Formats: sequence, structure tokens, C-alpha cells
Amino acid sequence: MWSERIKGVLLQEAYITRRSLEVIVDLFYTSLVTVVVFGFVSRFLMGVTNVHTGSYLILGLLLWEIIRVNQYSLSVGSLWNIWSHNLSNMFVAPLSVTEYVVAHMLSALLKTLVTFCGICAIAAWWFHFNVLQMGLVNLALFFANLTMFAWSVGLVLLGVIFQIGTRIQALAWGMIFLFQPLTAAFFPLSALPPAIRAVAYTLPPTFVFEAARRALQVPGTNWAYLGIAAAENVAYFALATAAFAWMLARSRLSGRLARAEG
Repeated sequence: MWSERIKGVLLQEAYITRRSLEVIVDLFYTSLVTVVVFGFVSRFLMGVTNVHTGSYLILGLLLWEIIRVNQYSLSVGSLWNIWSHNLSNMFVAPLSVTEYVVAHMLSALLKTLVTFCGICAIAAWWFHFNVLQMGLVNLALFFANLTMFAWSVGLVLLGVIFQIGTRIQALAWGMIFLFQPLTAAFFPLSALPPAIRAVAYTLPPTFVFEAARRALQVPGTNWAYLGIAAAENVAYFALATAAFAWMLARSRLSGRLARAEG
């Protein structure tokens, strides 16, 4: 049954996460240290500038981790099977690629939830920043939009990994940071030059970060921005799915998928 096969991949992910120092450092430890550093910087900025400046910084960091952890888990999860020469074995079993990818998405979502709750608790306890002040509806919509964007990026990178192999493995954890300045994660969109701002408008997280910053000052949900983010996310996810399917088909025809472990 498909649910049992997905459960099997999730169980493998749980074992890898529990026993891998690299995953623990890259996901949980990195998020912990980052929120502490940004928290102290935010506290400093609140004392010397506008009170909202520091809040924007720590808010951007908390929301950015949703993107980073989701994308990292989806892309790097498959690299563990490649590094251990186990990727081909995964598909000897009656496991479809769709089930394999869905399992990694669910695993990424679970890791992100755990990490996000942890760093939000630290931000509230240590730096007196309560992310819930934006409202549960806002927070749920922000989380969903940022997760979908991360999955889109992760799917494309997963397709590239299947087609090319470990030669581009650095992209699995490095490429996502190209979007960090373009989406105005830590500062108002107006701070960007007009040319870069035009690019920022094409990225769903831009509207999420802008809506989140506004929610800190004005209660309520910015449905216009979140609607644009959702529409862009649907389009990007469809394109990412098509790109992944195309790269997977090419890697199978060329035999690169079978050689990806090499």
C-alpha cells in the first residue's frame, strides 16, 4: 500500500536524522545559533533605532528558516541515499518516485515544524519576541506559502541531483541563499534598488515577508499580498513539478540516474 511505502521512507529519514551529526548541525544547531545571534543584533537595534527595525530582523530570520529547513531536507534527503549507494535499492522495492518525493516533503515539513517551534520558543523566552502576535491565521498562511516555495526549489534541485549526481551537491544547501536578498527577508522591500525590486515581485516569499512586517504593526491579514504569493506559488510548483519530471525522464534515458551514486 502506498501509505506503507511512504511510511518506510519516513522511517529511514528518522533513522538518518537521529544518527547523523551533519543533519543535526545543519538543521537544528544552525537554526539555534542563528536565532541567538540575530536575537542579540535585534535587541541592539531596538535600543538605538526604530523599535520595528530589530523586530523585522528576528521576524525575517524565523520565517526564513521555514524556507531553508524545508528545502534542505527535501534536497539533501536524497543525497544521503546517493552517498550511501542506496538510491537504486530504494526503487527495487515497489516504491514510485512520486511516493519517494512525497515522503521527503512530509519529512521536511515535520523537521521544519520542530525547528520552527523551537526557535520561536527561544525568540519568545530570551528576546521577548512572540511570533504569535501576528495571529494564528497569518502565521499558518505564512508557513504554508513559504513551505510551498521551498518545495518548488527543492524539487528542481532534486531533479538536478538525479540527472547530474553529486557534482552539484553544494547547490542542495547553498542555492536557496541566493533568494535571501531578493525576497527582502530582513528589511522592507523599499530598501531594494528598483531593478532588483522588480525581480523581488516575481518571488512569493517577498509578499509573505512584506505581509508579516505589516502584521507586526497593523492587526489583520493582508489578503492581497498573500493571494499574490499563493498564485505565484501554484505557478512555480507546477513548473517545478514539470521540470523535475523532465529531468527525471532524461536521467533515466541517459542512465545518469543509475550512475548518480558514482
